Amino acid sequence: MDFIVGLLTESGPLAYLVSICANIIVSVFAIIPSFFITAANITVFGFTEGMLLSLIGESIGALISFILYRKGINLLKTKYSIKNRLLLRLESKRGFDAFVLIFLLRLVPFVPSGLVNVAASLSSIKTWLFFWASSLGKIPALLLEAYSVNHVLQSSVEEKAILLLLTLLVGTFYYFFRKRT
Repeated sequence: MDFIVGLLTESGPLAYLVSICANIIVSVFAIIPSFFITAANITVFGFTEGMLLSLIGESIGALISFILYRKGINLLKTKYSIKNRLLLRLESKRGFDAFVLIFLLRLVPFVPSGLVNVAASLSSIKTWLFFWASSLGKIPALLLEAYSVNHVLQSSVEEKAILLLLTLLVGTFYYFFRKRT
């Protein structure tokens, strides 16, 4: 996160554009979770402005990802298969049904954005409908993310250590539980 904060700080008047581009890169390549960029945005721009900037960046990133994935649809269909039942359901949805499902999937914090983008690109949903469903669905999720990030940024070192330990504990439990099923 320090790298992103430094990049935004050094960018001067281009910081907004740099933030949006960073969100697009994260969305297209799904390399790192977007909460690092949200945390950097809140640190540099403040809570409200940082959150709005993250929403704009994530919405544009999702749209560009959707378009790129749709263009490469034949490659994706032959190399990857989707096993998540909600994402499989999205493939067959059209119109308003697809809109509602994308909106709902964006509300669920444990469904990676990249998977929603890929599944939506496999469906027959129109691009503009995807953009609005995705963007509107991101608002509550991003509010929760921004609030959580803001709280962590303001917490003490001890609180951060406890949060890290709890996260590692939950992650370890999930890893072993998932292996058994």
